[in-house]
Amino acid sequence: MGGAWIGIDTGGTFTDLTLATVPEGQYWFHKVPTTPDDASVGILKGVGELLELANIEASDVAFICHGTTLATNAILEGKWARTGLVTTTGFRDILELARQRRPSFFNLDIPKPVPPSLREDRLEVRERIAADGEVIASLDEEAVKCAVRRLRDAGCDAVAICFLHSYANQEHEKRAADIVREVWPDAYLSTSSDVLAEFREYERFATTAVNASLLPVIDRYLERFEKGVERLGIKAAPRIMQSNGGAVSPAAVRVKPVNTFFSGPAGGIIGAAQLGIEAGCPDVITLDMGGTSTDVALIKNGVPGKKDVREMAGFPVRTRTLDIHTIGAGGGSLAWIDPGGLLKVGPRSAGSKPGPASYGSGGELPTVTDANMVLGRLNQKALLGGRMPVYPDLGRKAIEEHLCGKLGMSLERAAAGILEIINVNMMGAVRVISVEQGEDPRRFALMPFGGAGPLHVCDIARIMDIPHVFVPQRPGILSSLGLLHADTQGDFSLTRLVRAGEDSLGKLDDAISQLKERGREWLRTERLDGANAVYSWAVDLRYLGQNFELSAALKSERIDPAELSRLVEGFHAAHEQAYGYRMADQPVEVVNVRLNLNVPRPVPPALSAASKAGSVDAAVLDTRQVWFHETGFVETPVYDRAEIPLGAEFSGPAVIEQMDATTVIPPGAKVANDRFGNLMVQIPSTASAGGKE
Repeated sequence: MGGAWIGIDTGGTFTDLTLATVPEGQYWFHKVPTTPDDASVGILKGVGELLELANIEASDVAFICHGTTLATNAILEGKWARTGLVTTTGFRDILELARQRRPSFFNLDIPKPVPPSLREDRLEVRERIAADGEVIASLDEEAVKCAVRRLRDAGCDAVAICFLHSYANQEHEKRAADIVREVWPDAYLSTSSDVLAEFREYERFATTAVNASLLPVIDRYLERFEKGVERLGIKAAPRIMQSNGGAVSPAAVRVKPVNTFFSGPAGGIIGAAQLGIEAGCPDVITLDMGGTSTDVALIKNGVPGKKDVREMAGFPVRTRTLDIHTIGAGGGSLAWIDPGGLLKVGPRSAGSKPGPASYGSGGELPTVTDANMVLGRLNQKALLGGRMPVYPDLGRKAIEEHLCGKLGMSLERAAAGILEIINVNMMGAVRVISVEQGEDPRRFALMPFGGAGPLHVCDIARIMDIPHVFVPQRPGILSSLGLLHADTQGDFSLTRLVRAGEDSLGKLDDAISQLKERGREWLRTERLDGANAVYSWAVDLRYLGQNFELSAALKSERIDPAELSRLVEGFHAAHEQAYGYRMADQPVEVVNVRLNLNVPRPVPPALSAASKAGSVDAAVLDTRQVWFHETGFVETPVYDRAEIPLGAEFSGPAVIEQMDATTVIPPGAKVANDRFGNLMVQIPSTASAGGKE
């Protein structure tokens, strides 16, 4: 596939764009403010400017992939559609009952989350299917018709159908869906057997209700985006990044919008994994810090971790995702004083509107960006390669008026305090995906990206005693660059609760056959060539009676007695590693069968680095007073990253500027610019380093 490829990552503050020509391997990068009222407006404006910048005709675009946080924001902000739910008699309240646990055991005042389908919009009908799939009570079709009419007349936009044990037998849900289409053809519709064919009723009901509530939101956005792309003259059908690291058609996202919760960050993880492999550094912890949030992930041997369930707005959403931990920490995070007089940072953010005070867009409250500006860590005149003027005096004013007087601190100390707090918050996020999962973060390189990641990465590495920092060539737009590496992926699962014995092989083979047919249907829907598809199989296992399971990969789609024995022994070993013990005499149960279907795309050309001749001193733009934890303010050279020669080595303190990010190198750190243009930074150990508090 030749022509131009475009990756688009929409964040809370900026939208990042990358364009590559294939096979020439030329790259262009662009960054524009996100338009929060309608992200497609900023995206389309940015695409048009990027095409003009690269002097590329829109008709030459052969691939365009979009990573979006729209679904995540809609759920977190409660901007979902009014959703009705049709369920089995007696199960109307399952979304409130949940697991009968309070959000906080020791705080009786915290309310439970508001479900995407309110109680008055959840209606019961007579039907019953047993856990083995046997029909106990037939579906009352008249009751379904009455329920659908009531939901339509009440003003609902979407309908979720969730019947008991539908993972074992889809018959009733399929018939109910047909009735919905007959009675209310325009309704947005999700059935739990299509969204999540797995047991555990609460998780299945919650995932399906969330999915249904997002259908109108995603559909309307994608319609604006697709029409806008078409108006630009781009003939290639756009692709949308999923949480699992694979890109699919908008049609697939319209059916399962829950698959896009970590769409934007996933592009960065895929790009980071590829860069790590190319640079001979396959073990990395990524730190994606944007304007609103920070996303952290662990990549081991070039493979990102994955999860099957994530909590969104208090509800468990079971969908295959990259294992990304997110906290409310970004350049726009607001600094504030709590009722006890303590300085806090985040999770609230100034976003793109009004933005940090230093941006001069109307923001008046102090943010992390303002602290970096006050401490000289950011360019004092303009960002984005000179395209975006900044106003440091406004940042100083915001910190002085809202923090200094109340805290009894100097401007310098208040700004430094903001950075210290946000860095400790991000350190906690790194611990979650490393230490809390049994991995020593000191064995990994810390890779920052996002617009603000390189500003803070060395401080976090110092706090955690991580010796190696890996700053990629284009950290500020890595997520959009990573989208160009996205294959097409689909994930499918089916519950089969059977003991891991030879008498269960027939049921497991039947599950594999059903999943294979779902995969083939998905390939047809996505208009993909099945000849290139890679089928990867896995099963979830647990000890009989346990309420959690571990996943194990299958060597092939066929499970014979020898393969089953290998899986059981592997489960014992994995259980011992995860929990410290094994129960070899306890029966093992198969819970779910899983299929990952991957259709590889051509790999984009490697991002080449310009080979600069001469001394690293020629890359120095200026010097300015910059604050560091170790020294306080010190006169610091400011480098133009594009002018640093490959192979160059130098030491901190230093500030390295480029269009999409600023990297801050502390005193004593050693920097090497490798052959790919990546900055490899060695951080001095805190055991031997002195510091100024």
